[in-house]
Amino acid sequence: MVEKDHFKITEQEAELYDRQIRLWGLDAQKRLRASRVLVVGMKGLGCEVSKNLVLSGVRSLKMLDHEVVTVEDATSQFLAPRDKVGSNRASASMDRLQQLNPMVEVSADSANVKDKTEEFFKVFDIVICTTCSKEELVRINSLCRKENIMFFGGGVYGFYGYTFMDLVQHEYSEEVTSTAPPKEKEKEQENGDGEPAAKKAKAAAEEETKTVKKAMTFVSLAETLKVDWSSELYAKRIKRMDPSFFLLQVMYAFEAETGCAPRPSKRAEDLETLKKLRDSTLKTMGVPAEKIKDDLLELLFAELSPVAAIVGGMLGQEVIKAISNKDAPHNNYFFYNPLDSCGVVETIGY
Repeated sequence: MVEKDHFKITEQEAELYDRQIRLWGLDAQKRLRASRVLVVGMKGLGCEVSKNLVLSGVRSLKMLDHEVVTVEDATSQFLAPRDKVGSNRASASMDRLQQLNPMVEVSADSANVKDKTEEFFKVFDIVICTTCSKEELVRINSLCRKENIMFFGGGVYGFYGYTFMDLVQHEYSEEVTSTAPPKEKEKEQENGDGEPAAKKAKAAAEEETKTVKKAMTFVSLAETLKVDWSSELYAKRIKRMDPSFFLLQVMYAFEAETGCAPRPSKRAEDLETLKKLRDSTLKTMGVPAEKIKDDLLELLFAELSPVAAIVGGMLGQEVIKAISNKDAPHNNYFFYNPLDSCGVVETIGY
């Protein structure tokens, strides 16, 4: 894991990261400057996360993607030039990503993540998986847990997106503001107008801010997928929950059956498949089919840059929080709901 004191900030780095150091402190910037990051999948979401972390000043970032740049990538993939269609997506993204921050070591790997063994992941402090199947996410998350490596997953489907994080055991500091009681003497006094002393005492109370150390335990992605939603224990929760978590299970089922995300070029065909899988997946989970309405399924086509920016911004923010050990991280899902245009944090699997 990231160590605190092994990396010194040079004068040049201090000047470049001046605003960040004033925002979250020198110690946090040292942690960032020491962290080694792997980003799997360089479509729109992978680009956004990579951009955010390279600008923040991590030590190194490796992009892993065996796919090639396609015409469809133009909807969200901004690191690979348009004349690189047909080239490896990670390699094609190298130059523009490196230009964002020459102080970060940027590299590309054109291998398939499915061929990577446990040894490959051990050299990283943070592993971020996008464009991966459910099975691959579970496999890599399991490998990361064994080595106490911070794991993040995510995906964008049209107007919908999500992130998942597993920090295993995580300690962090948080500023807590409390109101200090006024002195006893002030409590006993009355002002010249005869107003109660309590009123003046309340006004005299001062706010105190303290830094408190806290700890948080996470569960694996596999554990979140084992929840028995058909039990009576979860009946009330299902009713008040946002549909996004259940929609994610439908997307996993769609990718398992078709080998891809919903395609704009085959919209009618894929929409029928989504409806069929929505019904079968929710029935298996013991969740009412009406939890995911048809109009939500119609918003899942292509990877849109505004949604990638929102989800990638949240994911990058959570990675920085996790590395710096400052403030409470999301535990454990974040969803972007396109119907309500809002973000939702859900804790699943506890």
